[in-house]
Amino acid sequence: MNRLSDLEILLKVVEFGNFSAAARALGLTPSAVGKRIAHLEARLGTSLLMRSTRRMSPTAAGRHYAEEAREILAQLNALEEDVMAGASRLRGLVRVTAPNAFGRLHVVPAVVAFMQAHPEVEIELDLTDRTVDLVAEAVDLAIRTGRPVSSGLIGRRVAGYRRVICASPAYLEARGRPDGPGDLTLHRCLKLARENLTSDWGLATGSAPAGLLGAGFRCNALDALRAACLAGEGIACLPLFLCDDDIRAERLKILMEDRMDPDAEGGIMLLRPETTTIPRRVRALIDFLACELKSAATDI
Repeated sequence: MNRLSDLEILLKVVEFGNFSAAARALGLTPSAVGKRIAHLEARLGTSLLMRSTRRMSPTAAGRHYAEEAREILAQLNALEEDVMAGASRLRGLVRVTAPNAFGRLHVVPAVVAFMQAHPEVEIELDLTDRTVDLVAEAVDLAIRTGRPVSSGLIGRRVAGYRRVICASPAYLEARGRPDGPGDLTLHRCLKLARENLTSDWGLATGSAPAGLLGAGFRCNALDALRAACLAGEGIACLPLFLCDDDIRAERLKILMEDRMDPDAEGGIMLLRPETTTIPRRVRALIDFLACELKSAATDI
């Protein structure tokens, strides 16, 4: 047990960069922390920390030892959680991130249902359209929509979803209806920050190169693009989960449906950092969300 405490103390010193801050976090005195690190270095026969007047940083050996120790502690914590929680009880914190629009519509209801079933699980949900670094920000799980990109994360594709090109009746009356992808350069296009080409909207262009989308409102939030589209500000490419009610109510009209590339379908993905062990509460939440979000996508 002393060796386990030494690992925890070393990780805190590496995290905070000095004995005093680490001691406060651990509920110990700085001298006690210093003694335990000295005993650990003596036992290993090598220096683990480089000491200066302001900050301590790990040596090469200390960095390697801390990285391995972090993984060992994660495995031990997961094991202890399994033993203490028993077969059915889940407890602890899960940090999750999801995109704003999809998160509000589908992730929040699913997360609430999970917490009702497991009242000792606390979920911290960050709704944001930026790409969160799960490792750097200590996030357990990300729900992402769109086309998958290489991320170095463990991914699980839950379902696909349709995207549609659409505009309001008022816009179409004022500016006319585009006959094909090539006409979009002449229209006001409402684009996500990273979109520039008709191929970004999933439009099949055949053997011709993808054309530019016309100038218009640009934003990094799908909610804002939907609002601008409803206001008659231009043509947008929106996921059906966001605008299905608007289309049914004829507030928006679908355009060029026959020109959409079936291979450009969006996807709903669950992503987590690559770790040797994963806590039961995180595994359970992933399985629950996979089922709930797949059902949500099927209902659209």
